[in-house]
Amino acid sequence: MQLARSHACDSLERSINLLSLSFSAGEQLIQDLGWPRYRTSQLFRWLYRRRVRTIDEMTDFSHAARRQMQQHAQIVRFEKMQILRSSDGTRKFVARLEDDLSIESVLIPDAGRLTLCLSTQVGCTLDCRFCLTATMGLKRNLHAHEIVDQVLTVQDQLEPGERLANLVLMGMGEPLANFDAVAEAIARITDTDWGLGIPARRITLSTAGFASRLRDVSSLGVNLAISLNATTNAQRDLLMPTINRLHPLDRLLAACRQYPLAPHRRLTFEYVLLGGVNDSEQDAKRLVKLLNGIRCKVNLIPFNTFSGNAFRHPDDAMVLQFQSVVRRAGLDVFIRKSKGRDILGACGQLGELPRHEPALLTPSGAH
Repeated sequence: MQLARSHACDSLERSINLLSLSFSAGEQLIQDLGWPRYRTSQLFRWLYRRRVRTIDEMTDFSHAARRQMQQHAQIVRFEKMQILRSSDGTRKFVARLEDDLSIESVLIPDAGRLTLCLSTQVGCTLDCRFCLTATMGLKRNLHAHEIVDQVLTVQDQLEPGERLANLVLMGMGEPLANFDAVAEAIARITDTDWGLGIPARRITLSTAGFASRLRDVSSLGVNLAISLNATTNAQRDLLMPTINRLHPLDRLLAACRQYPLAPHRRLTFEYVLLGGVNDSEQDAKRLVKLLNGIRCKVNLIPFNTFSGNAFRHPDDAMVLQFQSVVRRAGLDVFIRKSKGRDILGACGQLGELPRHEPALLTPSGAH
């Protein structure tokens, strides 16, 4: 709060990025400018509902008010965006950040609905062996406005008649390792007064298994998905060494059983099937035992290969057998069809561009 005050009251050698402000910080800025309090909601509606890129576009502010605001602030959005289009209709958006790092978001079409997969870190803090993003290491956490700007920028590029149906925080990074920024981003996305107004029930947060932070997710109102991928600690130590050392299977499953599920909600367990590693009938039977008594569904994700990784895609027959074992035990289990593999946009493939040159988008191309 004090930061906004000092910026607004000083000579301001550097300008505030309005998109970086929380609503309370925005209220403080409006107060520092000597404007009535209701101006805060007006300002934020321009930022999130109208997705403006300049203060001059805020036409219900007087010319003098816009000049005053421009003395202290600006709107900084993603300036350059590469768009890659898959043969299956998936689109990957690669945004260049102010510090010249890049993040990726993926827009996935499915049965007439569009799901946007969002990143929460540049790289990842974890070392899951089947994930390309993990090979990058962690460059830095994303700020809340950088998470939200992924949504804004994709909305700018939707075709007439298209709209986002669902958001999933399971792109680059571990959301629960950047919880405060993720929570603030979700607050802006779900706000129905000035925010994007996307219902929390249409947002899914996916974690590799930070057991100690699961309960924090319940306050956000979003759906929770746990990336399990193994049925023994030895297996998980091989596939997900850091997270399983911090939160081994027994501790993780205990936290899942204690999670305060709202009525009609279920946990989702994501299970990446790796050929010859965790895709046997015995693995399926152990998975059923692990999930006994938890209100949940299971998404099976056949491994998406990438260069330099020794794991292999499972045989189709093994995938169907695995699903059959879990289904016979009474669990809802789905095989997730991977999309965007030809542009390295499928699950576990984010962090590297295909070798062909993608299209380049600048703000003037927004519509």
